Amino acid sequence: MSNILKVPTMAELLAQGKQPEVLFWVGCAGSFDDRAKKITKAFVKILNKVNIEFAVLGAEESCSGDPAKRAGNEFLFQMQAMMNIQVLDGYEIKKIVTTCPHCFNTLKNEYPNLGGNYEVMHHTQFLKALLNEGRLKVEGGKFKGKRITYHDPCYLGRANNEYQAPRDLLKKLEVELIEMRRCKSQGLCCGAGGAQMFKDAEPGEKEINIERTEEAIETSPSIIATGCPFCNTMVTDGVKFKKKEGEVEVLDIAEMIINADEIL
Repeated sequence: MSNILKVPTMAELLAQGKQPEVLFWVGCAGSFDDRAKKITKAFVKILNKVNIEFAVLGAEESCSGDPAKRAGNEFLFQMQAMMNIQVLDGYEIKKIVTTCPHCFNTLKNEYPNLGGNYEVMHHTQFLKALLNEGRLKVEGGKFKGKRITYHDPCYLGRANNEYQAPRDLLKKLEVELIEMRRCKSQGLCCGAGGAQMFKDAEPGEKEINIERTEEAIETSPSIIATGCPFCNTMVTDGVKFKKKEGEVEVLDIAEMIINADEIL
């Protein structure tokens, strides 16, 4: 497979008179955070591999407004959202996929109140749909039989009731999936939600991400799988705090699929 990634912008496609099947909303983390960029690249590699016609907004993409809204700045959120809606509607976007549950939740549930109505999918939902349609096949690979636990991102799970798509993808990789004692609707937050990622924690006995990482490590996994760049950061920090980085890897599901060596 070529190492050169094809990532067309909407402006480029418009100049060619084309409309993509889906817009990939990269998000701030996926654009600027070095660790999250690897998740972005992994997802793009999958899209390229299965010949999905997609595009990104590139420099025209702005923050979805999620951190501003969670931090209580409704005015800033609405300004950011209206700017994005103007760009999206200008390109007549109908379908959006994103690797960030925060962006997913905001675009799906909060943009409609401001006039932005789109079909929005999390990347695990999108990949599961491709599997169902026969456009993506994932079988076995280097993760086969590996002991793996999955952390439910709050904005994918409790906020949008999506628990199955990520697990179905992991099952396709033929892993040994071990659930944490608090999972699905009872899953514990990684500590990054509600704009907490960008502030110091209040005084307490323990950081939330340490508590969650300890629950994950209890399952004796070789990999902690996530579906969110923020969760990935928080759990990775937790693994480092517990001095387990030599034993436990933290990976996004897209990274696992593209690195399974068995993507067909």
